[in-house]
Amino acid sequence: MAAISGHCTFRSHKLPLSSSSFSSFSGGADRSSRISFASPLSVRRNHIPCQASSATSPPSSSVNGIAKGEMKDFLHISDFDKATIMKILDRAAEVKALLKSGDRSFVPFKGKSMAMIFAKPSMRTRVSFETGFFLLGGHAIYLGPDDIQMGKREETRDVARVLSRYNDIIMARVFAHQDILDLAKYATVPVVNGLTDYNHPCQIMADALTIIEHVGQLEGTKVVYVGDGNNVVHSWLLLAAVVPFHFVCACPKGFEPDKETVKKAQRAGISKIEITNDPKEAVKDADVVYSDVWASMGQKEEAAYRRQVFQGFQVDEALMKIAGPKAYFMHCLPAERGVEVTDGVIEAPNSIVFPQAENRMHAQNAIMLHLLGV
Repeated sequence: MAAISGHCTFRSHKLPLSSSSFSSFSGGADRSSRISFASPLSVRRNHIPCQASSATSPPSSSVNGIAKGEMKDFLHISDFDKATIMKILDRAAEVKALLKSGDRSFVPFKGKSMAMIFAKPSMRTRVSFETGFFLLGGHAIYLGPDDIQMGKREETRDVARVLSRYNDIIMARVFAHQDILDLAKYATVPVVNGLTDYNHPCQIMADALTIIEHVGQLEGTKVVYVGDGNNVVHSWLLLAAVVPFHFVCACPKGFEPDKETVKKAQRAGISKIEITNDPKEAVKDADVVYSDVWASMGQKEEAAYRRQVFQGFQVDEALMKIAGPKAYFMHCLPAERGVEVTDGVIEAPNSIVFPQAENRMHAQNAIMLHLLGV
């Protein structure tokens, strides 16, 4: 399998990022292009320019002397150390088991409210956050694209400070990654990244929980992502910089994940990370084969072009056969059946797409429990 160092062609667009924005790097849903970012606390001092193009390097291992496990916000998985990530995943499994048992006595969010900002719509993100917060005793408020028009009708910094005075926590699903950074910069309550054009950390936490449940462990597994090197891939890379496993991204030339994010993840020396343009070679001996839509929200005008370029990257029965009988199939949804994945694969016995979707709620509950200290 070709490693990234010599066999991939990257898109040329880059974004400026001050060297002070990061130090060492220890370590479906709707997705689209790459956005630059810095750590949530470093942004409190430095305004980072951002636009819809390639992302830049991940955040530092600690900022302003605050250890990863003590971060106020959940913006990038790599803001936290391995012990904290695994603690959150363990908590997710515990709370999931409690809810599955029918016990509704655990209400740590009683008397608390969450503001949910949606610049882009979503079924899973809204329902999983709203239901999960409710099941643990809290009240969630949906703020759709027309309710705030953040950055247009009202500045993000004003929204952050006002909502902080009404609510105990803020979740935001936005386009530009800079929007989530600005929210975190000015909010005085925890901010959760429900998705940005750069990354999708809650999705990957749910995915990690699902892998642990079905494979038995995350460490040492081989996860092969087939498709566009998008924000889901970026979060997989950030997880691979913290928890050791084998991550492979198989994508067409020109659609690789952000080059700097890959380099930083590889330099962390935690996981084996490969980028290749050969999906058939990539999926051999995989524990998980993972797919996503080829054209995300904001890229639909490219859909026809992408269908041509991505020929050979569909996850079909033949590709899963190469992966082997023990390989599970995962997809962050929504799926375009017959495009990036066949109906037969998504409905097969080894598909864990719907347990994966359910785990969005449980992983997010655990993330909020951690941020709120309950």
